[in-house]
Amino acid sequence: MMEVNPLKIEDHTFVAITVKLPYTTLLVITNDVGYVMCGALDVDLLNEKLSDRPVVAGRAIGVRTIDDLLGAKLEKITDTARDYGWKEDMEVKKALLLIAE
Repeated sequence: MMEVNPLKIEDHTFVAITVKLPYTTLLVITNDVGYVMCGALDVDLLNEKLSDRPVVAGRAIGVRTIDDLLGAKLEKITDTARDYGWKEDMEVKKALLLIAE
């Protein structure tokens, strides 16, 4: 099952995506600038193999719901995310507000 819902953070709208897979759930919060995902995101792949693409993304681990993801800390981020002020151990909600449109 997949759910796609608008998500308001302060006055900004993001999209929350939940994909239920066998034995796990894929979680994503995104807008037109970037995204944060659960532990399934391969940040190293984005930084090393796809470095020609300026992907703004971060990963949080140990989350099971969109609310968990919002309150989690960024465990790993892409190099491009640093250009937007993202840092490891930053709260996901704060990072998303830095890319809010």
